[in-house]
Amino acid sequence: TPSLQPTAARGKEYGGPSGGSPKPGPLVADYLRHYPQGIEIMRSEACICLILITAVLLVYWQVGDHEFVNYDDNVYITDNAQVQKGLTSKGIIWAFTTSHTGNWHPLTWISHMLDCEFYGLNPKGHHLTNVLFHAANAILLFVVLRWMTGAIWRSGLVAALFALHPLHVESVAWAAERKDVLSTFFWMLTMMAYVYYVKRPGTRRYLLVLVCFSLGLMAKPMLVTLPFVLLLLDYWPLNRFQPRVTTDSVVDQPLGFRSSGDDKLPILKAVLEKTPLFLMSLLSCLVTVIAQQKAGAVSTLEIVPFKLRIANGLVSFVAYMGKMVWPLDLAVFYPHPGSELQIWKPVAAGLFLLIVSTVALRVAHRCRYVLVGWLWYLGTLVPVIGLVQVGEQAMADRYTYVPLIGLFIVVVWGFADLVKGWRSRRWVVSITAAVTVLALIAGSWLQVGHWKDSIKLFKHALAVTSNNYVAHYTLGNALALQANLAEAVSHYNKALQINPNFAEAHNNLGNALALQGNLAGAVSHYNKALQIKPDHAEAHRNLAVGLDRQGKHQEAIQHYVEALRISPDDAQSHNNLGVALAEQGRFKEAV
Repeated sequence: TPSLQPTAARGKEYGGPSGGSPKPGPLVADYLRHYPQGIEIMRSEACICLILITAVLLVYWQVGDHEFVNYDDNVYITDNAQVQKGLTSKGIIWAFTTSHTGNWHPLTWISHMLDCEFYGLNPKGHHLTNVLFHAANAILLFVVLRWMTGAIWRSGLVAALFALHPLHVESVAWAAERKDVLSTFFWMLTMMAYVYYVKRPGTRRYLLVLVCFSLGLMAKPMLVTLPFVLLLLDYWPLNRFQPRVTTDSVVDQPLGFRSSGDDKLPILKAVLEKTPLFLMSLLSCLVTVIAQQKAGAVSTLEIVPFKLRIANGLVSFVAYMGKMVWPLDLAVFYPHPGSELQIWKPVAAGLFLLIVSTVALRVAHRCRYVLVGWLWYLGTLVPVIGLVQVGEQAMADRYTYVPLIGLFIVVVWGFADLVKGWRSRRWVVSITAAVTVLALIAGSWLQVGHWKDSIKLFKHALAVTSNNYVAHYTLGNALALQANLAEAVSHYNKALQINPNFAEAHNNLGNALALQGNLAGAVSHYNKALQIKPDHAEAHRNLAVGLDRQGKHQEAIQHYVEALRISPDDAQSHNNLGVALAEQGRFKEAV
């Protein structure tokens, strides 16, 4: 197949010589001019896109009947008054200035506001928006891989694995994880803009890369690793560092990216080229750390020592790979093992990672996609592997949404190389791909069903994990909302048996006991919550209510005042304090 590098004989990029009839665009022209079967290729690509959309809708259409869950959905949507107002000028200013939830992601907030503008609090619209973004991400991944490598069916299979893998259900079926699908949408657009820039470098095309990248960072800081991924793409498949080797695995020619011996790009120049992207990533990291520390979401080294973070991170790298191969027993929350983590696990995991990395380096000279895919996986997981411990989980399915793309590339390209010389290669590849895709569809369908409501979600989490105090606590919250207080109290107690220092569980157990008429037990647990977390505004308010009912009005007023010192905008505490003051005849203060 002839090279598709632009030459003088091909005329201008956007058409032929002036005065002639309109010419097709550059991408279409490449197909029609250099491929006798150009129309067939375009039909194949359209067919793959249609299959991807159909498969995603088949798996995820059931989320239209799902409810919001009481784990982050309340923080992002159902209990967020600012988001529920829809898209307003004040809301946009709030989105760009708030660090609510411990993140700075204004585009994510605006996205939720738009959903409330159109759908109100009907969960169907919020869920289906996630599904549409996920389908778009799969198609964009296929397009950009196809554009870079020229391999139609390999690119399509990678996109199918991305679209249908059960590990990615959490990012799509969970309304609060809009930031995952939205940021990945801009990740894919940034990659496409970068490939467009590489084809013919220019200031405007580079600015397009910067714009897409900045929008992605404003949806979720997960994109901080994207500049490193672009460097990997320079190595393969864009081949900007060296001429293409004949053993590298691509079926068709990439459109316009065939490297020659005269157009090598020094690695240092490639790094300097991405300096603005690295600076934006650094700024995003600083903003994120500040926002998370302000929200109290970052665990200190006293709570989770650095050695333990490294050990859990090594185990998580391997655990994600295991779940990629065998995606069973997936849960919305995996408890952190803490000091109970057995030493042999991180040692074995580290040794395994070292062996795989060595193999990837050894075969890089003839299978560069192996090194690129492996480093893609390792590098994009670094921000969420737990070195900066945010939250109490050991790992999370949603963290694999982008990183697994690297492993999917290794698997698909590697399998194609493995069967390259087989006589029945087409049948083997077709049957293997079909069986894999059908198995993933079935697995994802079942996993999506677990997200129907909070009770079903956390009962499943308890069934597939152990010592899951967060699942017990959140299930207790869901049961309490349904007035099933006896079961709620049971799950709160189980959560506290596992983690006695869980302030929120003490507070909510106090609420459940108060509703059962056990006021003394409620006050006891409110006090325990405040011993663990003295700045727990809600526990102060609830304790004040309990003391007020016990006739201890002055003590109640003190706790209302403390609650308002911590949370000045708590309307309920203001109201309750006013009532307490009025009962003591202090009407001016009450007003």
